[in-house]
Amino acid sequence: MQIVSHYLLFDTADTIDILNITSAIQQQVTAAKVSQGHVVIFSCHTTTALTVNEYEERLLVDIKTYLRNLAPPQDRYLHNDLHLRDVPPDEPINAHSHLMAMTLGNSETVPIVNGQLALGTYQSVMLVDLDGPRQERKVLIQICGF
Repeated sequence: MQIVSHYLLFDTADTIDILNITSAIQQQVTAAKVSQGHVVIFSCHTTTALTVNEYEERLLVDIKTYLRNLAPPQDRYLHNDLHLRDVPPDEPINAHSHLMAMTLGNSETVPIVNGQLALGTYQSVMLVDLDGPRQERKVLIQICGF
């Protein structure tokens, strides 16, 4: 069995940005020459999340609306009291982003079968940035298999 780890970097362009990262993951699986196994995808940020779902334009709008309703940015959050805690000068007001990320989760595991990600017909692996836009959002992928 081999284990291959690789970091993928993504730039995001919106306050909530949903990127389809499936092809980038598949490229790494292909390069690792793993035929059978799995890949663990892990977000390296507290305000990004990972999910497997349908990457469809109108659904992406629905997802963003759902998340904003779940943790409205304008609500009162203790984490946003920056004057009451020790923070870097560029610390954003982003408690809502942390809450949304916790709801979605920060990792996914996808089986590899015959060298391909074993995703369903409409499934894609999506990186969800909940505190964008940002540069170099980091995702760790760890490919395990034969």
